[in-house]
Amino acid sequence: MNTKFLLSAFLVSCAGLAFGQGPAADYADDAFRFSDFSQSGTARFRGLGGNQTALGGDASNLFGNPAGLAFYNRSELSISPSFNLVNNQNTFLGTQTSSNGGKLNVGQLGLVLAGSSSNERRWRRTAFGVTYSQSTNFYDKIDARGTNRNPNSSIAQVYANNATAGNYSEAALSDDWDPSNNTVSFTEAGAYGLYLINPTNLGTNGSGPPYTRLASDASKAKDQRATLNRSGTHSQWTVSYAGNLDDKLYIGGSIALTRLRYSSEYTFLEAPINGIDFANYSQINRFDVTGNGINATLGLIYKLSNDLQVGATLTSPTFSSGHEAFAQTLAVNLAQNSNITLRRPNTVNVTSPYDNFDYSLQTPLRASGGATYFLGKGKIGFITATAEYVGYNGMRVRTSYFDAQQDNTDFKNDVKQVVRSTYQNVVNLRAGAEIRAGLLRLRAGVGYLPSAYKIDLDRVARGDRDKLLLSAGLGVRNDRFFADLSGSYLTYKTGFTAFQLPNESDTPTVATSNRNTNVMLSFGVFF
Repeated sequence: MNTKFLLSAFLVSCAGLAFGQGPAADYADDAFRFSDFSQSGTARFRGLGGNQTALGGDASNLFGNPAGLAFYNRSELSISPSFNLVNNQNTFLGTQTSSNGGKLNVGQLGLVLAGSSSNERRWRRTAFGVTYSQSTNFYDKIDARGTNRNPNSSIAQVYANNATAGNYSEAALSDDWDPSNNTVSFTEAGAYGLYLINPTNLGTNGSGPPYTRLASDASKAKDQRATLNRSGTHSQWTVSYAGNLDDKLYIGGSIALTRLRYSSEYTFLEAPINGIDFANYSQINRFDVTGNGINATLGLIYKLSNDLQVGATLTSPTFSSGHEAFAQTLAVNLAQNSNITLRRPNTVNVTSPYDNFDYSLQTPLRASGGATYFLGKGKIGFITATAEYVGYNGMRVRTSYFDAQQDNTDFKNDVKQVVRSTYQNVVNLRAGAEIRAGLLRLRAGVGYLPSAYKIDLDRVARGDRDKLLLSAGLGVRNDRFFADLSGSYLTYKTGFTAFQLPNESDTPTVATSNRNTNVMLSFGVFF
């Protein structure tokens, strides 16, 4: 078997859902998933809709606009516990279901050390800071169910198609099983051993393709269930330094060391209604990615007047490593009066030398500009707005995993082509306001994040993937401490293919209305 075939087979098997658009598209999707930052920051800035470009004096500046550190005239230690809640509405095969869950985590932890102030020099004040923050929390739950009455629409048909396309002999499928570990090296061999597929060519020299599903249950309607659970974070430790020139121009820079941890478990279960031989059968895919990276940010804020200031940032792409591990399990449960007698356990693990894969990832370049207008010389509050450019078209995935350099080059070019044909650069828009009343601060914000997709995908229109972010918050602060509370609501639509068949009418998709709520409490002390 040549390297090119192994590459294709491996990439298909390692897809997060195992059945998708194709190998290059799966890795382009991963690049987007690990680059899609909807909101970050402390509760103060989250309550303002995520506006961070033209405001200062907050720990969010360390990973937002580092120039804002130069507004500090005293040191600060802060922490921000966060709670993420998902309430997704799923549509699958005409049936609607909901999936809910929550996750508690630490969204931000920071230390800012303010330098001494001097009115005798033009360079008035400097500040240094270090912080931990989450760019993305991947926590998500999808549980979709429905009845499929299309006799051609079955996950077992995928196994039959792939076994036929691979031109496997029955001996090749049978002999692949390792009884000492109960493993096979490719999915079709597992499906064959569990009687999910059978050969139809029974010649004198051995049987082989084409392969079909077991005839007894093939024509029956099926209850199907697709469950997807995601977890993990894209986080970073950031070191920032900033200075203030004449209390007019604030300049800062930061370097961030990023950490990626992503896990997903996808289970597809199919149960023939009144099945003769099978009560149900299922496939479970477990997918984990870890990686480390680095990026840098340069920012500035300029006071045009005492009432109006503008800001801008430029953040380099994050250049990171990626290591993924993939595991797959097939299982069957026989009907009570089944005609089948299994010669093996009813579950089998699919393992491959390519289940562990290393690559490098380049996320998009980001640039933002914004303005803040202070009401009543800042005593009443302010309004602020930001426009953020995200160059999704610049995402890249590379590898040196394969022995043949041409295979590594083909991998890079294939993913690059899919990125350019699937994703587009976008401009995210955010606005927020804060009203002050003594020690009390009241905040509200809104964000519009247009879809980065150029194409309709998984029967979800690209425009329906636009994200809308609504937020609100309140806070109190004095000379010794502060406490801020924010609530954010993010809504958008997504979809995925449960399994892939040649005819679109035979391929079911899950459509999800995502509704994510984040509650964050930030509190800190000045010293």
